[in-house]
Amino acid sequence: MGRAEEGAVGTVRFIDANVFIYAFLKPRREPPDTVKAIKEKAKGILRRVSDGEEVVTTVIHLSEVANVVESRAGKGKAAEIVLSVLTSQNIRVLDVSTADYLRAALIAEERNLGINDALAYLKMRELGIDEIYTFDRDFEKLDVKIVRE
Repeated sequence: MGRAEEGAVGTVRFIDANVFIYAFLKPRREPPDTVKAIKEKAKGILRRVSDGEEVVTTVIHLSEVANVVESRAGKGKAAEIVLSVLTSQNIRVLDVSTADYLRAALIAEERNLGINDALAYLKMRELGIDEIYTFDRDFEKLDVKIVRE
């Protein structure tokens, strides 16, 4: 595989943990219309990924998904999602080193970001990725294109 943005299907985007979480979790009570709209957008993004669109995430972001899903929907559902992502041909899950996480923590401190958001940004920069699927507003502080549908 060449540079990340030269994927066979077009521009490769980073996919943030919150896309999976919004798509997979069922709310405990009736959500507001804004949350319903985000859930539908997240499901649409995952439909495109399921249909073969190439995306990138990290093992840390996948762990974030697993932790939230496990706490809300159980261990079985969390394992199912993790196995599905890890065995997908078009979802590239990047390893993260201790040095990567240290650099992410420094970026997070410098830019007032969450550490995992800074990690996504760091990995995007390393791969030349300019677009991210996310519903997290912290990315508005960064020089990336946010794709919400």
